[in-house]
Amino acid sequence: MRLSATGLFPLALMLALAMVTFWLKQAVQEPPAQSTLRRHDPDYIVENFNITSYDPGGTAQSTLAAAKMIHYPDDDSTDLVAPRMVQTKPGEPRMTVTADRGTLSQGADELFLYGDVLLVRAADAERPEMRMRTSFLHIVSAKSLALTDRQVTISDKEQSITGRGMEYNNELGRLTLHERVRSRFESDKSKP
Repeated sequence: MRLSATGLFPLALMLALAMVTFWLKQAVQEPPAQSTLRRHDPDYIVENFNITSYDPGGTAQSTLAAAKMIHYPDDDSTDLVAPRMVQTKPGEPRMTVTADRGTLSQGADELFLYGDVLLVRAADAERPEMRMRTSFLHIVSAKSLALTDRQVTISDKEQSITGRGMEYNNELGRLTLHERVRSRFESDKSKP
């Protein structure tokens, strides 16, 4: 079979049209999107932040304050500088927590505290004031829980306990240390 110039012309024309169509498609098409990196810029910053939560009866249950609150819209995260939380639920001892910095969960149900974290449970009729120091603390306010997987030191006027990993339930008055627990008791020398 012989191909003549008249037989090759339609084939060459179709090839040329296909190439021009491909080139036009590439020329008018938007460049592919680069990686979907979003900027992590705050949408608002509040100085001397303070918020109070109430129960259905209108009684204050907790107050959260911070020197600065910074909210980021890309992941709906909230950072706190020098946070201080005071929980005053009826029937529970007053619990005050301070730290260098913190992060609120979406919905503000949980608080994550970092740095020099100090939790103080106020004295009640049965127990003296108790202080807990650690470098990280996770607070679940609705359940009156304080959790950490780090080293913690717990002290009151008579004893000092250290351990790694802790769960403290303020509502039940239950404290659990998970590992490497050591305790030191001091006797009251003023008693006969």
